Amino acid sequence: MESSILRQLKKIAGKDAVLDRPEELMLYEYDAGVDKHRPGAVVFAQSTQQVSEIMKLATRNKIPVVPRGAGTGLSGGAIARREAIVLSLARMKKILEVDIPNQRAVVQPGVVNLELSNATAKYGYYYAPDPSSQKACTIGGNVAENSGGPHTLALGVTVNHVTGLEVVLPDGKVVEFGGKAQDSTGLDLTGFFVGSEGTMGVVTEITVKLTKLPEHVTTLLGIYNTVEDAANTVVAITQSGVTPAALEMLDGWMVRCVEANVHAGYPEDAAAVLLIELEGMREVVEEQAEAVSTVCMQQKAREVRRARDEKQRQLLWLGRKTACGAVGRVSPSYYTQDGVIPRTKVPYTLAEIERISKHYGLTIGNVFHAGDGNLHPLILFDARDPVQTENSRKAAKEIMACCLKFGGSITGEHGVGMEKMGLMTAMFTEDDLEVMVRLRNAFNPDSILNPQKMIPDLRYCREITGPLPKPKVEAVAGVPV
Repeated sequence: MESSILRQLKKIAGKDAVLDRPEELMLYEYDAGVDKHRPGAVVFAQSTQQVSEIMKLATRNKIPVVPRGAGTGLSGGAIARREAIVLSLARMKKILEVDIPNQRAVVQPGVVNLELSNATAKYGYYYAPDPSSQKACTIGGNVAENSGGPHTLALGVTVNHVTGLEVVLPDGKVVEFGGKAQDSTGLDLTGFFVGSEGTMGVVTEITVKLTKLPEHVTTLLGIYNTVEDAANTVVAITQSGVTPAALEMLDGWMVRCVEANVHAGYPEDAAAVLLIELEGMREVVEEQAEAVSTVCMQQKAREVRRARDEKQRQLLWLGRKTACGAVGRVSPSYYTQDGVIPRTKVPYTLAEIERISKHYGLTIGNVFHAGDGNLHPLILFDARDPVQTENSRKAAKEIMACCLKFGGSITGEHGVGMEKMGLMTAMFTEDDLEVMVRLRNAFNPDSILNPQKMIPDLRYCREITGPLPKPKVEAVAGVPV
């Protein structure tokens, strides 16, 4: 990065708010995914005004800017594709207002997800979207990726809980969309910005809904001798008319991995488990718990356990929330996927993932939001082995092909970023993508903000990606294709 640019950044944000030494920049060349690229500089903004001045400087000098939260993303969205300024919002971490009468909170983007719920629990409220990284991820990052989480099955993902945004555009203008009201007049630009992955503007304030803590919560653990029976139970619970607050699935390999790490109380001899949470009025929850337990047993569950107290409930959830981290104990690297399928296709997709695992000789553990068909296969590999590294990417591509074959999507909550940008042409037509480009260019015409992310250059994409591999789902018994 040119010294004159660094001097101007330091003038805007302060000397201690700019990093440019190689050893400092190394910490910002990656996120929680597998790709890496070192930025030209990192600057920590502490106010909307500073963000505005940084964007004006970058636009004048045609320097790309990549907004960044906690770096827990899994699709490369916060990684610089070229020598760019990484604009960290981690120091903008104030809860500006808690408005209980209106069930709203106004926060800066660097507020850690779980901290908002901790701050509002004393009033009897919480912030519903709960990514597995909620102890570290920031709400600004959640807005960029439209993050979900285990407990968004009944209440919806980030976009359903954001009612207003303050945004700095690439030219430094500060605009406001929405507010505390449930609905706003005109185009829903608040919803449009949620999930735009930092390609439209930099969010500097967020107004979110607060949800009342439930009167009663019950957590069940369904234990199965086959993955197929567990997967069929997901479909059966959905058809029963009960919508759990959360419906998570771990296969046997993941169960054993988690147990070795945190001793959560999962049976290590199980082929799969379902973690099912019900919440609401006590009488309703008790009725639903009986109904769901019955469905599980009808679908050949070996046993259905019920958390006996809050301590055991939290331990079961600790196992689920730390599942990905537990894999780090047994593999030097793993590649997390984020495909979506219709719930009825869960059994067939898991069978296809098992076939892909055997084909490439790679272990693939499955832990995912079964209730809404959001899969998170974890492909284990050794990044020091180029063959394993290449095979992990091939396996990932085949899994995505399977998801699309079943009418799903290439991402549910982790975003497209740089990781899956080349797969967008497999999901959308050129006309579809052209409309997306036009919308992006209306806000970010010079591609200053987060360039080469999410929406591909069509010509470049056709040259480097080629067609997706044809999944062998026809070989799965009984699946309609």
